[in-house]
Amino acid sequence: MKIPPIVTYTVLRLLAFLVPLAIMWFFFPIMRELWWLTAIFAALIGMSLSILFLRRPLSGASAEIHERREARGVGRQSVAAEDADAEDAALDSANDETRAPREG
Repeated sequence: MKIPPIVTYTVLRLLAFLVPLAIMWFFFPIMRELWWLTAIFAALIGMSLSILFLRRPLSGASAEIHERREARGVGRQSVAAEDADAEDAALDSANDETRAPREG
């Protein structure tokens, strides 16, 4: 059984955050008191690690998401296109009503 790339990327991203968080929490006593600063530093370290080392899992996850959206969206318009069509139809009908000759 193959693990989906999105799961792999998610687990690695969580580890990139949790491992620095645990290291700072357990080895630096001042970080226990400043827990919010520890969380910020861990987030920055995790983001940096993921940018540097998780490019391949990110590409795999992105490709899988793109394939799913393309397969699901075949033959269907996007919501934005449907909204635009509805707005155009409403504007056209409003313009037709204002241009209709009045009986008087």
